[in-house]
Amino acid sequence: MTENITSVGGGGRSDAGVSALKGRTGAGAPAETRGRTTIADGVVAKIAGMAARETSGIHNLGAGMSRTFGAMRERVPGGGGGAAVTRGVKVEVGERQAAVDLDVVVDYGVSIVDVAGDVRTNVIGAVERMTGLEVVEVNIAVDDVHLPDEREEAEPDESRVR
Repeated sequence: MTENITSVGGGGRSDAGVSALKGRTGAGAPAETRGRTTIADGVVAKIAGMAARETSGIHNLGAGMSRTFGAMRERVPGGGGGAAVTRGVKVEVGERQAAVDLDVVVDYGVSIVDVAGDVRTNVIGAVERMTGLEVVEVNIAVDDVHLPDEREEAEPDESRVR
């Protein structure tokens, strides 16, 4: 963004009345300097959530109650099924940096340390590539381990009518 700053009145300063132009405007300026881009927290949260879910060994995101309420919300028409992408994801976004907190459920039998490292790599790569923000940290809380014989909360019950 271009900003014009003009000193008026100077009070005896030698730079009184001097105009300092920061950046360039007009047809001669590069396109990337003409305007300002802001990225909402929700955008970064969706990117981080998708990147975390794509990681092998991650079963789901969100703590127990969050997953339960999310499963109920998805069953209600118009209940915000898109919120599932950001369930278990919290972000802080500044002008040039972002921090991500994730609540995850890992699959039984995987190395949690390795999965956490893979999640960090995926999330940092995706957020930095798509937004241009520097990711300063990705904090991961492993809330549960999904056992192979556990039933999914979000699975619909079998119909009584056939």
